[in-house]
Amino acid sequence: MLAQSMAVAVIVAACTVYAVWRLMPSVARRRVAVVALRLPLPVRFAAPLRRMAQATNACGCDGCDGDVARPAAGAPQRVTFHPRRRP
Repeated sequence: MLAQSMAVAVIVAACTVYAVWRLMPSVARRRVAVVALRLPLPVRFAAPLRRMAQATNACGCDGCDGDVARPAAGAPQRVTFHPRRRP
């Protein structure tokens, strides 16, 4: 019975840590990652934390639209309407 209770406690603790990490604001996650990287962690755990510590924005876009030519300010812009599908 003790082994079963310990297993459940470990699973609940892991789920709690996962939920807190996912719901935490990205600024707080970044700070936690920086602090956690000071610990001697295995490479498997340190790599995602290192990426999180180096993240610059919250949306996950890495400047993917940086090479798109933007129209000049005040220039007319094209508007495209997409028809809605009817079920």
